[in-house]
Amino acid sequence: METVIQTEHLVKKYGKARGITDVSLTVNAGEIYGFMGPNGAGKSTTIRSLLGLIQITGGTAQIFGKDCTREKADILKKIGYMPSETVFYKGMKVKDVIALSAKLRGKDCRKQADILCERLRLDVDRKVEQLSLGNRKKVGIVCAMQHEPELCIFDEPTSGLDPLIQKVFFDLILERNKEGATFFLSSHVLSEVKKYCTRAAIIREGKVIAEDSVENLIAGSARKVTVSGIADLPEKLQKRVKKVTKDGEQIHFLYQGEPKMLLDILHTQPLTDLLIEEPDMEEIFLHYYQ
Repeated sequence: METVIQTEHLVKKYGKARGITDVSLTVNAGEIYGFMGPNGAGKSTTIRSLLGLIQITGGTAQIFGKDCTREKADILKKIGYMPSETVFYKGMKVKDVIALSAKLRGKDCRKQADILCERLRLDVDRKVEQLSLGNRKKVGIVCAMQHEPELCIFDEPTSGLDPLIQKVFFDLILERNKEGATFFLSSHVLSEVKKYCTRAAIIREGKVIAEDSVENLIAGSARKVTVSGIADLPEKLQKRVKKVTKDGEQIHFLYQGEPKMLLDILHTQPLTDLLIEEPDMEEIFLHYYQ
């Protein structure tokens, strides 16, 4: 399988301040890849390093097999990028910003731009300084996708978008992905990663602490269990569970271990009900951060 993005022990330091300390990840062609972490974890610094917008301190980063520092001009021709905060020249209308973006690419993108603006419900005659955060995001999406790049890198793309436009945005991603485009999505909205991404990495304090298929990331975490009909958990079980809460006659807890052991212990109890669920993405995230 062709590798589109490859980093090994990537480091970026800002003097004594931490940027990223150890980012190793691999993104394959045709993937929708999630890059998860809270604000300040190092997601944007990683992306800017990949794009050659900032000079890396150590490690290596390649896109399309090319060095992100020495060959960034060749790399950027094939990439669409939307930063987490979009800023445009004041006094320009939306349509002029989109046209300028296409001109800088040296490509006639009018057909695709019109399609994207219509689907995103973007008013192209308004001036950019009159736009809300959500509408500025829409402009950024059009500029990033109108030239039909092989790789799109989006940094927190859905913040500020209303739910209907969020769905349109992901519909566009899925359509382009079926045509062969690769997507790298930085996000702290974990439900988005679970729904749309095939693989993901989790970054904590500048270091990637997990990278796997979304399915395996979920499988490695604790299960949510709810039991009814008992006043307290058996002592054998209390040593193996976390976050125990009581709600009326129900006891909720997180269990990580062999399912058979859980069932063997509960089999001896006078239960009236038992529910075992996958954890929420937020709980998975906390599991890897603890």
